[in-house]
Amino acid sequence: MVLHFTGGSMQIKRKFTNKAKGPYNGIEFRNTASEIRNPDGSIVFSLENIEVPSNWSQVACDVLAQKYFRKAGVPKKVVKIEEEMVPSWLWRSEPETKNMGKGSGIDDYDGENSVKQVFHRLAGTWTYWGWKGGYFDTEEDALSYYDEMIYMLCMQMCAPNSPQWFNTGLYWAYGIDGPSQGHYYVDYASGKLTKSDSAYKNPQPHACFIQSIDDDLVNDGGIMDLWVREARLFKYGSGTGTNFSNLRGSNEPLSGGGRSSGVMSFLKIGDRAAGAIKSGGTTRRAAKMVILDADHPDIESFISWKVKEEQKVAALVAGSKSAEINLNAILSACNENIDDLERFNPKTNTSLKSAIIEARRALLPENYIQRAIDYAKQGFTEMEFESYSTDWDSEAYLTVAGQNSNNTVRVTDDFLRAVEEGSDWKLIQRRDGKVAKTINARDLWQQIGDAAWSCADPGIQYDTTINEWHTCPNTDRIYASNPCSEYMFLDNTACNLASLNLRAFQDDDGIFDGSAFSHATRLWTINLEIAVLMAQFPSPEIAKLSYEYRTLGLGFANIGGLLMSMGLPYDSNEGRSLCAAISALMTGVSYSTSAEMASILGAFPGYKKNSKPMLRVIRNHRLAAMGEKNKYEELTVLPVPLKDSKNKEAQKIIELARQSWDLALSLGEKNGYRNAQVSVIAPTGTIGLVMDCDTTGVEPDFALVKFKKLAGGGYFKIINQTVPVALSKLGYSESQIKDIIQYAVGNGTLKGSASVNHESLEARGFDKKAISAVEAALADAFDIRFVFNKWTLGEDFCSNNLGFTEGQLNDISFDMLSELGFTSEEINNANNFVCGSMTLEGAPHLKNSDLAVFDCANPCGRTGKRFLSVESHIRMLAASQPFISGSISKTINMANSATIEDCKDAYMLSWKLGLKANALYRDGSKLSQPLNSQTLDEDLITDAEEKPAVAKAEKIAKQIIEEFMANRLRLPHRRKGYTQKATVGGHKVYLRTGEYEDGRVGEIFIDMHKEGAAFRSLMNNFAIAVSIALQYGVPLEEYVEAFTFTRFEPSGMVEGNDSIKMSTSILDYLFRELAVSYLGRNDLAHVQPDDLMPDSVGRGEGEEGVINSATQKVMERLTSQGFIRSNATQTNINTKSMRDNGAHNNDFADEKARDNGSEENLIYGETQTLVRNEKLAKDDQVLEARMKGYEGDACGECGNFTLVRNGTCLKCNTCGATSGCS
Repeated sequence: MVLHFTGGSMQIKRKFTNKAKGPYNGIEFRNTASEIRNPDGSIVFSLENIEVPSNWSQVACDVLAQKYFRKAGVPKKVVKIEEEMVPSWLWRSEPETKNMGKGSGIDDYDGENSVKQVFHRLAGTWTYWGWKGGYFDTEEDALSYYDEMIYMLCMQMCAPNSPQWFNTGLYWAYGIDGPSQGHYYVDYASGKLTKSDSAYKNPQPHACFIQSIDDDLVNDGGIMDLWVREARLFKYGSGTGTNFSNLRGSNEPLSGGGRSSGVMSFLKIGDRAAGAIKSGGTTRRAAKMVILDADHPDIESFISWKVKEEQKVAALVAGSKSAEINLNAILSACNENIDDLERFNPKTNTSLKSAIIEARRALLPENYIQRAIDYAKQGFTEMEFESYSTDWDSEAYLTVAGQNSNNTVRVTDDFLRAVEEGSDWKLIQRRDGKVAKTINARDLWQQIGDAAWSCADPGIQYDTTINEWHTCPNTDRIYASNPCSEYMFLDNTACNLASLNLRAFQDDDGIFDGSAFSHATRLWTINLEIAVLMAQFPSPEIAKLSYEYRTLGLGFANIGGLLMSMGLPYDSNEGRSLCAAISALMTGVSYSTSAEMASILGAFPGYKKNSKPMLRVIRNHRLAAMGEKNKYEELTVLPVPLKDSKNKEAQKIIELARQSWDLALSLGEKNGYRNAQVSVIAPTGTIGLVMDCDTTGVEPDFALVKFKKLAGGGYFKIINQTVPVALSKLGYSESQIKDIIQYAVGNGTLKGSASVNHESLEARGFDKKAISAVEAALADAFDIRFVFNKWTLGEDFCSNNLGFTEGQLNDISFDMLSELGFTSEEINNANNFVCGSMTLEGAPHLKNSDLAVFDCANPCGRTGKRFLSVESHIRMLAASQPFISGSISKTINMANSATIEDCKDAYMLSWKLGLKANALYRDGSKLSQPLNSQTLDEDLITDAEEKPAVAKAEKIAKQIIEEFMANRLRLPHRRKGYTQKATVGGHKVYLRTGEYEDGRVGEIFIDMHKEGAAFRSLMNNFAIAVSIALQYGVPLEEYVEAFTFTRFEPSGMVEGNDSIKMSTSILDYLFRELAVSYLGRNDLAHVQPDDLMPDSVGRGEGEEGVINSATQKVMERLTSQGFIRSNATQTNINTKSMRDNGAHNNDFADEKARDNGSEENLIYGETQTLVRNEKLAKDDQVLEARMKGYEGDACGECGNFTLVRNGTCLKCNTCGATSGCS
């Protein structure tokens, strides 16, 4: 154990550095350039010749340079300003020109261009304030602290939260200053609350804030004042949370008469303000948390708030696109025959009549229909009607409310027990305490589950558990948290965070060094305490309470990477035990250090009032560390204790952790504590990138194959750096590891490929230049088909040398390799050879028993099926939470197939395991998120009530006899159709269709099993019977309704079909396929065509054109309508449904059309549209991003599709932007 307590002084022992050699001894540096580009190639940020450690990745260098380097105002020459009682090497600096009384010019200043400058201003400022505050016994201790901190920053062992990088040291190192921004601080010497007169002399290093709100409109501490306080925090890169339950509910009486508009009206104002202020509106959401208690009168409106707002977005998108299409169709119809004076009269202009009917069918207002005609009368040929998309940064999302915060419901144990019992729950008025409404608790719980499933909000915070672990309940309860839910304490307090990179504490043999980790924990606890001393705060209340309670937020990152590198599955008892041990060791050492500081500097001012409950909480922490199941004091929900581990490395950490808690309790009982809280686990978004962490907080990894950024631009595909370490730990040989990695990442070249290779391409017209272009694009490709396009090869080459038409090259569904004559099997084999599988499932040599070590939050690659369960996330949180002062920020990932019941069960399990908060994210729950269905074979199957086969046969026979007797309409002798090959439950099935010229299906062929098999003969005869019935006019819908959900073997998983992934029988599969292909019944598909689009509503933006009737007829004759449904994301050409085939009247016919006797307009299909090329290119980017493991959204700052889940927030792996506060 490295913790030293001397009983009267703070001694800093060196572990990483040598006094004579300085902090950078043995560390190599290099000069590099930093550049971040948008997807279109335009430069977002560029800085040449920056000095960085040689072992830092390019992403870490880019993030540090773009986010944390001071870009201007850094003097080229400085002078030291002498200060009494401060060592000369700690004197602050000012510009030389200012000190000499000279005027300064632009040439005298520059920006930071070396990490050494940044490390010096951070560590120097901390040491300076630490010296003045009495944290070091001698100058030698101060120098040791300075060197050790610089070394840890440089070696990516730990990093403070972003506001430290932004603000700390600008005044001390460079003399940069500015006018006060309305901040306050408590003078460390006098203890007096002081209004700051400087922007940077006392820096603003805190990332996380909790603020109160009074039920008052305009006075200090009230509603409108909160927006001002929030703005001050957002400006300096911090986040804030507030519990709004103080505000009265809607219709509660006002003191001056009248009724309150309720909390929701004010939440919408605050949401607007936050969206406008935070980062100039460039991040997804402001770092803001909105909390409401479960007994608030407006809780139901709060729960459904974001659900309804997303519905508004869907309506805006669908309505705007429909209006644009239909109104321009009216204008087009009015201008078809300019010489015809009656062209504006729908009675004589049949095209206009049809367009008006379509517009009315789309429910467009009559006013706008008439307006379009009036525009045409004035000579206009098209109408500009802005259409919206579901992109999260689009105008549609900016129009609605609720997009700039995380929403959370506070629930008590009483409420959760009421849910279990099904009893009533009372909603209480805020002013008089009367019951506003009584609702069944399960009904309210159902609403929470519905909303979480639908739009990933609200989250849950467990109020009783939070306050039973509260160290200062005698001051007040805990009502709220910061935006990411890791900091939970008194209102009007702040917390500054730092995170330790766990992988940086592994020795050369991969063993976690508990001694080094304890040493770093001690120094960073001192660091965060010094930050409280030197800080200024946005309001006097926060300055006062933060001084009095001195909460810290030390945490860690990269537990997922550490576990994988040690060969431990994330979802395992051993993995959870190690995470719990590290959590216990960190917080135990931190509380020991806090008690040590209290012996010299005194306990925090609020300790005396709260000593008994705080020591009770410390004892409960210690009991959990000792593995105690019971004996806890005043806890309703008992924590998950730290049990002994079979893993020797983990057991050593457990023993160290238990020693630390013995010391923390004994020192605390003697001295008290300097800090009311010491630890949280934050998302470590941007700082996680600076430390080159594979994973953040307690998150698992998101992908096994990463795309490493190169210094000169571009990316290179590499295996996750922990994978080969883990394979070696598991006992695989070097040659086996090489084969496994090659399986995952591929060869990156077509050289040596068995099918698609240089020779086969040359034989098809490729020259050396074209092959070189292909090879250059393969390095970061995840599918070779995305490389063979006009952008890689050039449009001239594709047209002149390969003979492709412009239409082919512009079609997103165009598969160049298939058109060149390569089979699907050859392309797939080449894909695996070049790009790899991007998963370890199916890798050579790898044992199935070892696959769990490499499980990620999402399925990996094109073929990966494995991913971590919801319960595994929750149980990892439960293992760590008993040893964390605050809480843990983490996203609990759920598959798209998860149900509302699954969401409710996850919330309930979290409560029973002692979590303080839970944030769920179901794949596809955000309208702006494309469904990850290509890699998630999670099947949403609705089980229909089974009926006996005889009853079904009787039903359909009756329908055929009574309803559909007609003359037989035979198929053309030469007819179109399509063939679909698939495997159902391990049995191959071939379905072939034959179509009429208008696209209706008229026959089917079914082939399976061996020649002569009885089942094959039965299916052949069944197909003949169905075909004859179709030709006699029996609608396909009747077969679909009769035979889907039938159950018999073979059944099960479906392979080879892009839309259907599970069937209950062969007939269920066949009629699902026909329904999807010919009837547009995507409700029977498990993967919908729109799921591959970045937005799931609408038909494209701009440049839409209606296909004229002549073209439509040609396309109906020549194109298989069943086949093109698989290309629906590219060309939406839908024919009339089977109900319009003459067997039925159209139910949607317009009454006015009937009045005018127009039979022609009684039948109409969807308006056909063509999608813009830019949108097609974006679809490629979204799909590629999802396949690489990213979210599929574009970063709001740099535009790259490299956003990943990060705690409850998002971060960009390209530029480091984050929607959180760390």
